[in-house]
Amino acid sequence: MTDKIGTPDIHEDLRRRLITGGFVPGQKLKPDELRGAYGCSINTVREVLLRLSSAGLVTFQDQRGFRARESSLRHQHELTQMRVLLEQEGVAISMRDGGLEWEAQLTAAHHKLSHIEARIAALGAVEPVLDTWCAAEWEFHETLISACGSDLMRQTYAAIYDQFRQQLVTRETNFGYYPNNVAEHLGIVEAALARDEALCRRRIHEHLARNLLPLDATAPMRKLA
Repeated sequence: MTDKIGTPDIHEDLRRRLITGGFVPGQKLKPDELRGAYGCSINTVREVLLRLSSAGLVTFQDQRGFRARESSLRHQHELTQMRVLLEQEGVAISMRDGGLEWEAQLTAAHHKLSHIEARIAALGAVEPVLDTWCAAEWEFHETLISACGSDLMRQTYAAIYDQFRQQLVTRETNFGYYPNNVAEHLGIVEAALARDEALCRRRIHEHLARNLLPLDATAPMRKLA
């Protein structure tokens, strides 16, 4: 069978769905059904699912097949810790090495995200603009570290970010949207543009701290994008 759309497009679409609540955690991903949906060969689907498995978004077991990764408080805690470390270090280097172009890109990314978040507040719902919001949220945080000068750091951050968002963005958590995001994003960008490293590090940690596992593992967790 000839693929109707290319393998990279299938991979990107499945990745997007996995990190924006398109699949329930633990949901079985059936290659035959996906083959029909994407109009491609079953081997293409298997190849894409194996790549997504390597990226930590899909699990595979004999007799059980492919599944969207299960939710786990422990895994979310570890991903949050790693994301905080990478984002803090990446923005610290970007503040030292980034020039006017980085400032302009960061300001533009924040403006776009703020506009979309204002739209969410007006609508009272995330789902109508979910894909647009998730893309803008990624653009803002990736731009924060974009002047770090390390492709490896950016690639590692992207992988951790995807797994983090998959854990967070579900219908049950209002897709990870939290109203305080607006003020917290503003605080981060203001500290970054002021080149205040200590303050920026603190605000990044505060922005993500609600996703850290409580010392009492039985306590309820509050979610934050």
